Parts: sequence; C-alpha cells; structure tokens
Amino acid sequence: MRPLTNAPRAFDARLRNWVDEHFDEQVSLLQRLVAIPTDTPPGDTARHAEVVADVVAAWGWQAERHSVPADEVQAYGMRSITNLVIRRQYASGGPVIALNAHGDVVPPGDGWTHDPYGGAVVDGRLYGRASAVSKSDFTTYLHAVRALEASGLPLRGAVELHFTYDEEFGGLKGPGWLLAQGLSRPDYAICASFSHAVVTAHNGCLQFEITVNGKATHGSAPKTGHDALQAASRILMETYQQAQALEAVHSSIDGISHPTLIIGKIDGGTNTNVVPGRVVLKMDRRMIPEEDPTQVEAQVRDFVQQAVAGLPGITVSIRRLLLARALRPLPGHEKLVASLQAHAQTVFNEAIAAVGTPLYADARLYAEHGIPTVMYGAGPRTVLESGAKQADEHVMLSDLKGATQVMAGLLADFLVAEAAEAEY
Repeated sequence: MRPLTNAPRAFDARLRNWVDEHFDEQVSLLQRLVAIPTDTPPGDTARHAEVVADVVAAWGWQAERHSVPADEVQAYGMRSITNLVIRRQYASGGPVIALNAHGDVVPPGDGWTHDPYGGAVVDGRLYGRASAVSKSDFTTYLHAVRALEASGLPLRGAVELHFTYDEEFGGLKGPGWLLAQGLSRPDYAICASFSHAVVTAHNGCLQFEITVNGKATHGSAPKTGHDALQAASRILMETYQQAQALEAVHSSIDGISHPTLIIGKIDGGTNTNVVPGRVVLKMDRRMIPEEDPTQVEAQVRDFVQQAVAGLPGITVSIRRLLLARALRPLPGHEKLVASLQAHAQTVFNEAIAAVGTPLYADARLYAEHGIPTVMYGAGPRTVLESGAKQADEHVMLSDLKGATQVMAGLLADFLVAEAAEAEY
C-alpha cells in the first residue's frame, strides 16, 4: 500500500471520473436490486442472488453460487440462501480484499409514501427497502472494482465480492458459513456501512427466549392454578431495573455509549377467562466491546431465575437464540481506516471519523477469523437519517457516488502495483 502522505496520483482522478461517467448505470442497477423482494421473514432470497450473478456474467465475470443446504436453511428459519463469491484475481504478490454486503432485509412495514420496491428517485434520493442497507453497497463495491479494472493499471492481489443473505438472522449462514467452509480467507475485509464514518467497532448481542411455565386454570378459580404471567411480570420488572443500571456502564469507544437490555416480544395465555399457564419473553441484550459475553449470559440467567425464585408451581427455561460477538479493531485495520479517510477527504471535502456503532453486523464474523475488518459504504450519517428498517428508506445519490469513488481509491491503494505509481 502506498504512503498516504504522497501527493494525489493522476489515476485517482481517473477512477473518480469513471464512476461519475457510469453513475446512471449504477443507479439503474440499484433500482433493479431494490425491485426484488428479499424480506426476512420469509427469507426467500435465492432469486436475488441469481439476478446478481446474471448481472456480473454480462460483464464477463463469474459468480460462484454457494447454496446453503435446504435443511440447514429451514432449521434456521429461512426458505433459501444462495451466497455469492465473485473473485477478481490479479497478479501475484498483493493482498486479498473481501467486500461484503448483505441482500436480506426486514419487511417494509407500513407508512411508506413511495413504493418500497419501486426505486423511485426524488430530489436526489433513491427510495426503497434496502436502498441504504445494504443493496446500495452491492453497487458501491461492484462499480468500485469496475472502475479499478477499467483504469488499465497493473494490479496485484485480488478482490472477493461476498454477497450474502442472512444478516438479519445473524450472518451465520452468510459470511460465517463461507468462512467456516473454507471458501474464503482474505487478508482484509470491508463490510457495508455508511459513507460519513469508518466503523471500526460494533456492539455484540445476546438474545434469549425465556419460557415461564405455570398451570392454567379457570378464571373463576385463579388460586387453583399457577399464574405464569404474574411470574413473568417479575422478570419484566427486574429486566427494566437491570436495563437502567446498565446506563452507568460506559464504553471507551467513540460512537458506543452503554449496554442495553429490552424485552422485545411477549406471547402467552389461552383466553381472557383463563389463568395463563405459559408465557414466552424474547430478550435482547446489547454488549459493548469491553464486555465478556460469557459473563453477561451468566448474569442474565441468574437475575431471571432469581426474579421468580420461591414462586410455587413456576419453572423457567432460558434458551439462547443468538450470540453475536462485538467487532473489535485488529492490527492492520488502521491501513484501511487511513486509506478511506484520505479518499473521503478528497471526495466529500470533509474529514470522516473512525467510530464504533451500537449495532451489530456481519463484520464481526470476519474479525472472529483474525481478519482486519472495518465497515464502510454508501449511506447517511446515521441509521435513523436513512430510514433504514423504517418507512421511506432511502440513499442519497451523492453519497452513493461518493462512497463508490472512495472505495475505488482504497482498492487502488492496496492493489495497484507500486512500480505503476511512478509512471502516473
């Protein structure tokens, strides 16, 4: 990688110009990808992967289709997953850089003023479900690689585009599956995110299903049963007290504040006139990078059991649904950060920060394999600003173009043969 203190290279402008000249094509591609529903649930995403594979085949590229076995997908709670790996191999001697974006997304929900699958462009914004997170970065990464290859520069190393389809379920059958199967082992990874920050760390997450069992009985004789909802209310109250206490636990990473704890869903009871015999709570515990997941899980299990201790006829079972470890910076990530910040300064004419985010994402799965990883891509300054997972999700076209130009510059930093830099 070239020293970033050098004067700008002539071919950097060439890369940016290529992106600018082909931007209408990029926007059209994003509209095409947004038009294909990949809502999870139901999680039937294979068709989207086939369309992406067909798109790159028209460019003369080959997309490897890695379908997760049907029984694994169904047990996972989805219908189909076909992960794509597109390998662009250059001369030997350079690094392998993986670029990962996910195509699955939560359902649109209500309140849209634009068709969630329409890809309408209004006032410089492209609207649609996954337009910001993260079908936009399918196009960001694809067009950054195309710009690099169109430059005619001598390249070394490789780019691998990883397009995966289960981020909403935790990524274990997406990047986690590709890495576990030994289908990829890159030197660096960049995962979809936002153009106005480089994300170097993110929270972890534990999710639990807590089942409270009692004994149902007729509502006219409640003392003959054991009220599972009454017991569950004790767990609820203790959860809220624990959540409040977590506000005093602070992360040292800019962009990440404190751990959080919520009950996101409650199911139970039989009818209005029946004492509930069973109640199920779904709990989400976000962990800051400094926390140990093993200790956090033990603490959750302990306070849940203690909340109902001594209640006659009540038992509680706790099942872990998800363990997503936090993303922490690894040695080598600083090279990615420096390159992205340098090119963003040129493209956006402003400095972008390196921060953490309270979300959790697929990026952690690369880091768990020892791969220096950051998150960067098209999008706004915050998730809320984009409407991601809300009505009228959108991406600013200026951000889409700018992030693509920044990514093209980063790829040149890592993959252009050093001898070429003296010639341009």
